[in-house]
Amino acid sequence: MSAVDRDLDPDAPTIFELCEESLAALSVISRGLDTRRRIGAITARSAFRAATTHFRGNVAGWLDIDRDVADQVVERVRADRPAFTFAALTGVDKVSHARGHTSPMVLDALRIVDETAARIRCDAERDGRWDDMSLWVVSDHGHSRVSHHEDLAALIESAGFRTMSHPWVYNIAPEVAVMVSGNAMAHLYLDVTERPRSQPTGRDARFRSLVPMLLERPSVDLLIKPANNSAIVDSRDRGTATIWHDARGYHYRRVSGDPLGLGADVGNASQDEAYDATLETDYPDGIVQILHLATAPRSGEIILSASRDWDFRARYEPIPHISSHGALHREHMLVPLLVNQPARRDPRRTVDVMPSALAALGLPVPSGLDGESFL
Repeated sequence: MSAVDRDLDPDAPTIFELCEESLAALSVISRGLDTRRRIGAITARSAFRAATTHFRGNVAGWLDIDRDVADQVVERVRADRPAFTFAALTGVDKVSHARGHTSPMVLDALRIVDETAARIRCDAERDGRWDDMSLWVVSDHGHSRVSHHEDLAALIESAGFRTMSHPWVYNIAPEVAVMVSGNAMAHLYLDVTERPRSQPTGRDARFRSLVPMLLERPSVDLLIKPANNSAIVDSRDRGTATIWHDARGYHYRRVSGDPLGLGADVGNASQDEAYDATLETDYPDGIVQILHLATAPRSGEIILSASRDWDFRARYEPIPHISSHGALHREHMLVPLLVNQPARRDPRRTVDVMPSALAALGLPVPSGLDGESFL
């Protein structure tokens, strides 16, 4: 995580670079943020505390970390009155993975978020700042139940490929990098010694056997292959479709089926029209999100979204996951956004949060920034 700041494109400013009077707690991205304005920064002590909490499977310990961080955030906002504050409280996610997203302990984690907002509001009302303050609560993803775990790295190894995967990323002459997040999304990087990205099937014909093998697995709901600024979307039972974007807009064309279950082709659609066409399906915003994912230069040659009740990791988890995220299902994609003042238009995507924050701060939005302000 300490490598993220220097890995970011220097031409893509962080909000901390755009708003110098900022405060952040447990932010993985901190470029532009003075060290004195960082709460929970990665130090030897904090890393040791997080590691021991993680590897012992101590989910209650994550709530203790959230409480400590929340206390510091409230105190610093009261004393320093920063123009912008970002606070990540991760206990909700940690407890959901370990105990399930319906666990009573998840409510304990949510109460920490609620109480933090209440204390900040109380201070702001007492000091006459509340009417001008924007206070938002947003999640980065949802959660859903997991009852089956696919050991994806072992599966690829069984097909005769040398792999690298977390946590054992230093292997001799790896051929396929198996990178899982959430744990319901996976990227497979073929020809890992050949960067930038090779062709969707890899230069070696052996890689072509991976696609039918993966599509046969009950763990795989969608298999996505980048192809010349477009995406081919495969499903075991629902066929294949192609997604692309051109000067006329976004397009979804059914080839041998309807993997996203839209019931019709979509053509010449704006981002908002593509959003509306998918919102009530199992894959809200699927057209835009899949295409952005597939055409990102750092995405894998094969991208997998897990079936319901499945994820892609079975080893090396200190806490066996019974709830996961990362797939394109609506339970993972739709998230709450709570705002203390009414938005002027319906928020659509989490990337709308940053331009909206800049608008609330009265700061210009950099060209090329994803998202649209809901203010």
